[in-house]
Amino acid sequence: MIKIYKTGVLLLSLLNFVACSEEVMEPLEKDEIYNLSFPSYFPEMTFDQSGNPITKNGVELGRKLFYEGKLSRNNTISCGFCHIQENAFTHHGHTVSHGVDDRTGIRNAPAIQNMAFLKRYMWDGVIHNLNEQPVIPITNEDEMDSSMPEVISKLKTDSKYKKLFRSAYGDENITGERILKALSQFMATMISADAKYDRVKQGKENFTSEEAQGMGLFQQKCASCHSGPLFSDESFRNTGMYYNMQFKDAGRYRVTLDQSDWMKFRVPGLRNVEYTAPYMHDGRFYTLKAVLDFYSDNVEDNPNLDSQLTQNGHVGIAMNAQEKQFIITFLKTLSDKNFINDPKFAE
Repeated sequence: MIKIYKTGVLLLSLLNFVACSEEVMEPLEKDEIYNLSFPSYFPEMTFDQSGNPITKNGVELGRKLFYEGKLSRNNTISCGFCHIQENAFTHHGHTVSHGVDDRTGIRNAPAIQNMAFLKRYMWDGVIHNLNEQPVIPITNEDEMDSSMPEVISKLKTDSKYKKLFRSAYGDENITGERILKALSQFMATMISADAKYDRVKQGKENFTSEEAQGMGLFQQKCASCHSGPLFSDESFRNTGMYYNMQFKDAGRYRVTLDQSDWMKFRVPGLRNVEYTAPYMHDGRFYTLKAVLDFYSDNVEDNPNLDSQLTQNGHVGIAMNAQEKQFIITFLKTLSDKNFINDPKFAE
């Protein structure tokens, strides 16, 4: 395992959230560096480590903010509202995120894990720096419908936060930059790297026959996009999904206005995918089988359909029922129960 002792910037951020934790862990009198560890085969961390040291008090402040309803206009929506730990920090059961006054967004809340290793964020890749990401859900009228000045003014009236900011930063000055950095520190600690897949890769366990067959099929049929230790190449691809007239979301096109990006969405990572239903950018599929059924039988042929889905004269990915079951069996080896149940991430 690689251990990181460097002070690290964490560009981590959030997206829609809720719950108001009243409990405040007692900050350490003398702040200490928070040590992160991850396997040697993981990619390098992508966030800038020069301006935001990851400290124990900073992480604790970030944890408190993650579950803080005051980040929203009516004090009801926190990061943790749409990003629930037992579901790998997704909004389980909801096709798209829900915000203040029970308003609905247009996209499924993505999992929050291993984000310190990514280069792009959001389904359309509009964010390159995780420190910027919370501004979107905080200010979006369908999510938190607030503003950084409003959030700051609320936190300044709370004696608990004065103590937490002083412990993390040396004084009680509450600023937008400090809020984002603390959230980033907490998010950077959310590393999921202890699934059965990892233990097999490290020689500690062995796959069953079905899991091994599933991995072989996955590598053959899925890994051209879901590659690497995070199971995503972070590319943007049109995978033949119909345009949802309810949400009117054309994916990457919303960012570039380039017609060639119509309905291209960022390839999501697959770690803990067993826990993150429903699936796709708009939560249109409720099971992994439904996802695979789509790729085998329901991919729409269109001008910018990804070339990986138009090979050998077949639109989609050829899979029979048994092959799909083997692939699902393999996907479940990416489940990290220790991450899902880790108390240090809890409210």
